[in-house]
Amino acid sequence: MTRWEESADIIFKNGIIFNPYTCEWLNEDFAVRNGIFIGTGPGYSGKEEVDLKSSYVCPGFIDAHVHIESSLLTPYEYARLVMQHGTTTVVADPHEIANVCGTAGIEYILQAHENQPLDIMVMLPSCVAATPIDECAITLTADLLLPFMNRDGVLGLGEMMNVPGVLSEEPLVMEKLILTSIRDGHAPFLTGTILDQYIATGLQSDHETTVKSEGKEKLQKGMFLFIREGSTERNLHTLIPLVNACSSSRCSFCTDDRHADMLVTSGHIDDCIRKAIGEGCEPELAYRMATLSPAERFRLYDRGAISAGRIADFCVIDDIKKCNVHATYKNGRLVLPEHFRKEKTHTLKNWPFYAKIPSPEEIRITGTGTARVVKIQEGQIGTKAEYIQLSSDEIPDLKRDILKIVVVSRYYPENIGVGLVRGLGLTSGAMASSVSHDSHNIIAVGTSDNEIISAIAMVVKNKGAMVALNGKEEVCLPLSLAGLMSELPYENVHKGLESIHHLTKACGAIKDPFMYLSFLALSVIPELRVTTKGVFDVNIFSNVPLFMDEEKPADT
Repeated sequence: MTRWEESADIIFKNGIIFNPYTCEWLNEDFAVRNGIFIGTGPGYSGKEEVDLKSSYVCPGFIDAHVHIESSLLTPYEYARLVMQHGTTTVVADPHEIANVCGTAGIEYILQAHENQPLDIMVMLPSCVAATPIDECAITLTADLLLPFMNRDGVLGLGEMMNVPGVLSEEPLVMEKLILTSIRDGHAPFLTGTILDQYIATGLQSDHETTVKSEGKEKLQKGMFLFIREGSTERNLHTLIPLVNACSSSRCSFCTDDRHADMLVTSGHIDDCIRKAIGEGCEPELAYRMATLSPAERFRLYDRGAISAGRIADFCVIDDIKKCNVHATYKNGRLVLPEHFRKEKTHTLKNWPFYAKIPSPEEIRITGTGTARVVKIQEGQIGTKAEYIQLSSDEIPDLKRDILKIVVVSRYYPENIGVGLVRGLGLTSGAMASSVSHDSHNIIAVGTSDNEIISAIAMVVKNKGAMVALNGKEEVCLPLSLAGLMSELPYENVHKGLESIHHLTKACGAIKDPFMYLSFLALSVIPELRVTTKGVFDVNIFSNVPLFMDEEKPADT
């Protein structure tokens, strides 16, 4: 008997193990010592034995790209929730909290990495602010990011959203790209020679792909493709046909932005696996995309498989196609409630929240003619630009589902932008939130100015919240941590979201309206957005008048 065979702490017996190297299921025992797999197969003995009773066993699931803040939960509550679904590692980009809190926001997520059983690996925010025209607490330069590069848990540089800056090789952008050899991209609708140029600067992955042909081109050109399935960004149905035996090593699942209610009711990466299989993906390829593929993309060669020398992270499931997780193991030990250490203190203090309640005059729209209207696309965060003849007297136009949208700066209270949106479906009431990517100013929409102002006032009063109101009926979910996250248990946040969605549904809104609302100010996703400066055309990267007739004639 060798040293390895006699020194195991735990022997797990009678499991059917998924092997992501060969994409097969094997009836094998496996041994763990000091939280590390030391081998599979017969011949091992240990101090303890666990009978898995012919259950299926998978390496711990990995989310290739997520913003924990978008769950509306603290990292503690997020970990407590997603680990029940077999997730043991997430690759997090904390650019939401960094926009609001600067480097202290990054420190906060790194503190969570140290204190939770969930491995929260960090990709440093590359675009804070998201673009030069956006507002934030502090601009994160390469000099400010550099000290984090050698910190435990930091993998590389997060999604590079400043596509114009990359293509023009702006010095401040290039200084960030040379900080690390692991760089995530953000390349919606890029194709052809422009995509080639983007890739040539060193960007390696994309999670913004929404079209099959676009995804195929990115794979053919060597990019890693993260297939996203969030609360509103649902791209799995479209992209999963691209996955085959050859491409699965370059494809991973990611949730990006998934609210707590979806995590509770649908799950996490286990939900992506179920949906992929339901769309016709071979189960073994789906499980590979959830385990070894993201591990190899991020050079995490210490996880992603049940094999000697890797961290003993795994989950136990009942059925390959259903992927119902019965137990999650971290470092070879069953994850239990007492393993999560609740935050007693945190590094976040005095984040900016200087927003004021706007007056009716400040949100008034005047004009007549062809208006630029932001059109929501269901199941996507991209919007379409619509050009509609109307008069300001017709707003809101409930028959055509055209509503006023207001964005109030949390940093500079004098900055208040107004625009029009179509597709939210509200026929009464109003909504407002302090979650609006990526600057996280207050964003509101409603069927009357008075209700819009009242909803904004509730957000201001709470220094961050999600609010829905309809007449005298009001529901408020306070977001006491930086105006982004609730400090309540995830069960309470789930109930709060249920209540707020119940009211918005009664007002006629589409499903998950707050997630759609949160992206309407995001100035890096085509086509139209509304910021604190008004209407923004992403395609020409410029602010534009609400009414096209108000444009100044070109110089002759």
